[in-house]
Amino acid sequence: MVRVLIGGVLVLVISMGVGRFAFTPILPAMQAATGLGTDAAGLLASLNYLGYFLGALGVGLVPQGAARTAVFRTALIASVTSTAGMGFTEGMAAWAVLRFVSGLASAGLFILGIAMTLDALARAGRESWTGWLYTGVGLGIASSGLFVAVMGDRLGWRGNWLWLGLACLGFGILSWLWVSDPPREPGHMAAARPTPAPSLRPSAPMILLTLAYFLEGAGYIVTGTFLVAILKTMPETAQLGAAAWMVTGLAAMPSGILWAAAGRRLGLWRALILAHAVQAVGILLPITGSPAAALLSAVLFGGTFVGIVTLSFTLGRHLSGGASARVIGALTAVYGLGQIIGPVPAGLVVARTGSFDSALLGAAAAVLAGALLLAAGAWMAGRRGPAAVALGAGRG
Repeated sequence: MVRVLIGGVLVLVISMGVGRFAFTPILPAMQAATGLGTDAAGLLASLNYLGYFLGALGVGLVPQGAARTAVFRTALIASVTSTAGMGFTEGMAAWAVLRFVSGLASAGLFILGIAMTLDALARAGRESWTGWLYTGVGLGIASSGLFVAVMGDRLGWRGNWLWLGLACLGFGILSWLWVSDPPREPGHMAAARPTPAPSLRPSAPMILLTLAYFLEGAGYIVTGTFLVAILKTMPETAQLGAAAWMVTGLAAMPSGILWAAAGRRLGLWRALILAHAVQAVGILLPITGSPAAALLSAVLFGGTFVGIVTLSFTLGRHLSGGASARVIGALTAVYGLGQIIGPVPAGLVVARTGSFDSALLGAAAAVLAGALLLAAGAWMAGRRGPAAVALGAGRG
């Protein structure tokens, strides 16, 4: 089982830490060498998130068993090749295709890899290990940030992409071998088919949670895309760019575990509101131009975004009354839409004003607006009875 867990962690390193977020520390070097504008960089980021959104919709239709393993392995190949391919190409058209394909592949790896790993752990009675799976996101971000900080100037932006692709190839071989679905027995399929759940209209608290999650996706991704570029534009923080991204990854590693504990102590609603508020502060700190504030920004940002995902999924499952798959699918979709939308206006604003300040203010405002919606949701949930109050008021 240890190998399965390690394979799952490596899947998240490949799909999220590199496939989705290695673009952030490499971006400044690409811009300096190729003249890529911030507006074009925002478009590339949005195409990656569009691919992720469409991929997330598609992989939900893949049945368990051999088909799921085959799609997972296809996504693994596509992720490695699209990462390395960035170093072999130059030009907006080629990059646009590669970032879109990378998004599609990341969705397949992230969703199917997690599902197969969690299923394997459940079969072995090791559900208590699942909290460690999500450390792969932070590990991937920290590793890619460290690599770019140490080797970026020596290798150039092309070399960064090529060597990260090679590293993903090595990780991918282990994931290929250790993460898969067992063949499904014909009789088991009929016996295990669940009774369809009744169709229920979403409650007002669920709608507010969904809207808040959309705003979180649109707000957090501005920092998630441009943090290193933001710090590189200011003389006081120029040397911290790649190091700050590494700090972001290190802070993200325990984020899911820590915020899950906060949810148990404070209640899911309150923990989510607190996480949004902390993240908004982290988004705004680079405006000060202070190196200390920049590092604190990385800690607060990295320490919240994985935790917000964890808390939102947990709260959504509680509010759904058992329709977990449907709710998580809806939350993933609106989060993906937010990520598609967020980088484009941010990049346009920066291109016109020459400053990231307005983009950061808008991103923080979106995250805080989400916190207000959550506060309204907690109030409405509190009127529904003791069980709903427990979600908002916290338990032991």
